[in-house]
Amino acid sequence: MTSVLYDAPGPRAKRRNVIFSVGFFVLLALFLWWIWRTMDDKGQLKWSLWEPFTTSDAWTTYLLPGLANTLKAAALAMVIALPLGALFGIARLSDHRWVRAPAGVVVEFFRSIPVLLLMLFANELYVRSTDIPSEERPLYAVVTGLVLYNASVLAEVVRAGILALPKGQTEAAYAVGLRKGQTMTSILLPQAVTVMLPAIVGQLVVIVKDTALGGVLLTFPELLNSRSTLAANYANVIASFIVVAAIYIVLNFALTSFASWLEGRLRRGKKSTGAVLVADEVELNPAEVKGSFGTGAESHGI
Repeated sequence: MTSVLYDAPGPRAKRRNVIFSVGFFVLLALFLWWIWRTMDDKGQLKWSLWEPFTTSDAWTTYLLPGLANTLKAAALAMVIALPLGALFGIARLSDHRWVRAPAGVVVEFFRSIPVLLLMLFANELYVRSTDIPSEERPLYAVVTGLVLYNASVLAEVVRAGILALPKGQTEAAYAVGLRKGQTMTSILLPQAVTVMLPAIVGQLVVIVKDTALGGVLLTFPELLNSRSTLAANYANVIASFIVVAAIYIVLNFALTSFASWLEGRLRRGKKSTGAVLVADEVELNPAEVKGSFGTGAESHGI
């Protein structure tokens, strides 16, 4: 079977693909076996190192509170960064230079600075200029850094998503008398959401992972920082790293799966129902019909 994009593989190509696939899985199995043997030789597979994760103390004392702080910081950053990024992305498309230029400067400035530096600057600012309690200051600094960086990235995502739409959408909206603001909110943004969704979700995954930066230098008690305390008490560094990595994988996989489901639902909702209208279901204005026939007759010289 031949596609419009590529020719279907023949017998030799199929045989070559099978060989490559088998070879890949063999190499993967050997790599996993080598990891298993190495960990076993180093004593990292002892039950005493993994037993704490079968009890509730390790979870309720360390991992679950750390996970709650991670989700709290990520959720706050998402809620603030998404509308802020949309605002700056739309501002960069403004016809007014006094709106477009400052928005571009802000986006390019914060997009160029590493998020860790933004967190450190925010923490120092809160230390010197605010009365935020020291135990809450790391959360404020982490959320501020994440918002400033990710809002600037999301602004570019929004701008690119809107520019990716066909120009005919904007021209048709102007043709029926819609202003630019109405065109943006009623025509362009609803269509661009589906285009932007994969990139937006990818950035949300980055936000979840970047919360760990606050635990490294700002002692923010997120998941990875709580892991270090757990490993110090149970002397299971490698095991704790593996468990925390599995938690991050499950969390981010759930986020991307939800986004994939939402994207598919949005795409299906925008498709036509395929219903066929019969003559009885169509209401015509006799004056319009007469005018249409009159115009056609005159154009043919009747």
